Amino acid sequence: QVQLVESGGGLVQAGDSLRLSCAASGGTFSRYSMGWFRQAAGKEREFVAAISWSGGRTYYDDSVKGRFTISRDNAKNTVYLQMNSLKPEDTAVYLCGASFRGYGLGSRNGYDYWGQGTQVTVSS
Repeated sequence: QVQLVESGGGLVQAGDSLRLSCAASGGTFSRYSMGWFRQAAGKEREFVAAISWSGGRTYYDDSVKGRFTISRDNAKNTVYLQMNSLKPEDTAVYLCGASFRGYGLGSRNGYDYWGQGTQVTVSS
């Protein structure tokens, strides 16, 4: 059983930056691909970014490409999401997921474990 805990969310202004962290415990972190999703109020959970177990491959939704960067530190059992040039439409609860299978990372069905999420609010 893997436990995931997100942190780093907050209230910022448009154009600001935030770095989210997701700390994992209870499993072998380096065996899992990791992803970030977000869910705005009244909307479906949507894919943001994902990273392979080694960190060698990364994937992004078009809406965040060039602004967000996903990375991981396997020694610290942590995955990060650096978010720059934030926009009001980025406002959502951000959740991290862990995927043992390592494929289908663009879909929530590709993940085995989820954290509780951290709120990001971007004001205009």
